[in-house]
Amino acid sequence: MPSSTVRRSRSLTTDVVQALGDQIRDGRLPSGSKLPREADLMTEFGVSRTVVREAMSRLQAAGMVDTRHGIGTFVLGLGDASLFRIAPEQLSTLHDVIAVLELRIAVETEGAGLAARRRTDDNVAALRSALAAFDAAVQEGRDAVGPDFQFHLEVARATQNPRFAELMNALGGSMIPRARLEDEAAASSRLDYLRGVHAEHESIFDAIVRQDADAARAAMRTHLSNSRERRRRLLTPPH
Repeated sequence: MPSSTVRRSRSLTTDVVQALGDQIRDGRLPSGSKLPREADLMTEFGVSRTVVREAMSRLQAAGMVDTRHGIGTFVLGLGDASLFRIAPEQLSTLHDVIAVLELRIAVETEGAGLAARRRTDDNVAALRSALAAFDAAVQEGRDAVGPDFQFHLEVARATQNPRFAELMNALGGSMIPRARLEDEAAASSRLDYLRGVHAEHESIFDAIVRQDADAARAAMRTHLSNSRERRRRLLTPPH
């Protein structure tokens, strides 16, 4: 895809994100309301399906909307200011990103174990859908942050403890380190990285399907620890 086309697509995506974000902020799309169908959004904004999906991924990663498997996309709103949140300015350095990953290792490792013990068939279907969406985004060169966030959110939901999902939604896009750091690597290295992430997700998924709590914990810890170590290496200048 020519660079000019990519830039134009990104600009259109930003326009859609801004427009829908404004509607959420001013109450035209209140918390709990269902967003229009993908086809209707394409018509409303005069954009392609790819642009709409990219915009949904960004809004989802920002914690403003939530896609429910087989049902639709719903507005989460901006949340209560008293709730735990991590503001963008709190993720300006690698140290900040590593701190969030340490929090995730503590919470999501146990969450994966609970998910393996408690998951339902519907949870498995939702996890499988998130995996497929991530793989498709990688293969098509699209932003995979939204499907990545969705996968971790579905693991949290599979715990059957709503507090896990609430924390994931509170973290929003700050959960996904490459949302801020992906420009540090060349495109080929980034593709290899995303393929590795997909393989790690599959290991977590397989353990949850088998209802092997110990394996699920180990797979999640490995996945998040690998991400943390990649960031730690960036802090150490080459000799």
